[in-house]
Amino acid sequence: MRKVLALVGLLGVVGLLSVGSSQGNLISIVFQSKWFPQSQFAGYWVAGGHLPGQAPSDTAQTFYADEGLDVTILDGGNVNPSVNVAVGNADFGTDWIANMLVQKAAGLDLVHIAQMFQRPGYELVALKTSGIESIQDFRGRNVGVWAFGNEFASEACFRGNGLTSDLDPNVQNPDVRTTVYAFDPALVFPNAVDVASAMVYNELDQIVGLGFPLDTLNRFPSADNNCGLLEDFIFTTRALLESPSWKNTGLSGRELAIRFVRASIRGWQYAITHQPEAVETVLDFCGDTCNGSGSTQSPLIHQAWQMARIAELVQPALLGLAEARIGYLEPASYSATVSLLEQIGLIPPGTGEGVVTYEIWEAATAQ
Repeated sequence: MRKVLALVGLLGVVGLLSVGSSQGNLISIVFQSKWFPQSQFAGYWVAGGHLPGQAPSDTAQTFYADEGLDVTILDGGNVNPSVNVAVGNADFGTDWIANMLVQKAAGLDLVHIAQMFQRPGYELVALKTSGIESIQDFRGRNVGVWAFGNEFASEACFRGNGLTSDLDPNVQNPDVRTTVYAFDPALVFPNAVDVASAMVYNELDQIVGLGFPLDTLNRFPSADNNCGLLEDFIFTTRALLESPSWKNTGLSGRELAIRFVRASIRGWQYAITHQPEAVETVLDFCGDTCNGSGSTQSPLIHQAWQMARIAELVQPALLGLAEARIGYLEPASYSATVSLLEQIGLIPPGTGEGVVTYEIWEAATAQ
C-alpha cells in the first residue's frame, strides 16, 4: 500500500498563516482547496472565503462572517489536500474520496463531513480520428494522467476495465503507458498522448479551445465506464472534531465544523442560483489558471462555462436527475466508490469504515 506522500515544503505553510487565531470577533480558519481559484470552488469564494493576506471579494456574500468565521483559502495544485490537512497546515479541505481513502489506509485520521459533488466530473478524451472507441482501446496507447492523488481516478478506469498500467510499479509489460503532466492539456494533447485526462468543467473546454470541437472527440466519462469515483467533498481531522475548545477559542471543533459546512452550503446554493455573480466573485481571485485555451476563451467565458458544469455536479436535479440535497453523501454512492477502490486494489478492505460522519451535515442543515 502506498505510503503517505512526501511532506517536503508543506510544513512551511504553517509559518505563513496563523491557523485558528482570532481576528476581531471572527475566528480565523484555513481551508485547503484542491486547485487554484476557479469556479470549481465558487461556493467557498461566494460564502466569503479569501486568499491569504486578502479580503473577501466585494461581490461575495457574508455567509462565513455570519457564522463568526474568517476563512482563508489555500491554493491547491501542488499539494496533496488530504496530507496538508492531516499535518495541520489547514483545518478543513476538499479532495477526491479516492485520495483521502488511500491516505487513510496509510495512517492519516481524516473524516468526511459533507459531499459537495454528487456526480464525478472526471473523464478521458481522445480524438475520433485516433480510432479509440472504448477504454478497451487504450491498450497499447499512451494516456495523459495527473499526480498528487489525481492519478487514482485514471487507475480506477484502467483497472475497472481490465487493463494494467505503469501506474502500478508491480506490473510488467503494462497494457497502458502513461505520461504524467501538469494538468494543462496543451502540454501533451494530441501530440504526446493518445488520450488526455479531463474534468468536464475545465480541461474538456480547454481541449475545445485548442481547436478540437466536441464533435471531433470521443469522451469516456468515468461515471459511464465502470470507474466513477466521488470527487469534491469537505473533510477535516478527527482531532479537530473532538476538540472541546478548538485552538483555545472556546468553540468546540464540532461546532466549528457545523458553522463552516452551513456557510459553505449557503455559498453553493447562492452560486448555483446566481451564476454570473458567482463568476464575478471567482474572477477577483483568479490568475492565469482561470483562462481557457485559445483566443476565444477569455477567463470570463471559460469560468462561466465551468460554473454551469459545476452547478450540474453539485445539484444533479439540473441534469433532470433525482433532486439531491447539497452537501449530502448518498450512502449508495459512497459504498459504490469504496467497493470499486477495494476491487481494484487501491485500498484494503475495511478502509472506508469509520471515515464518514453525517452528524455535521445534519446539524448544519437541520435535517
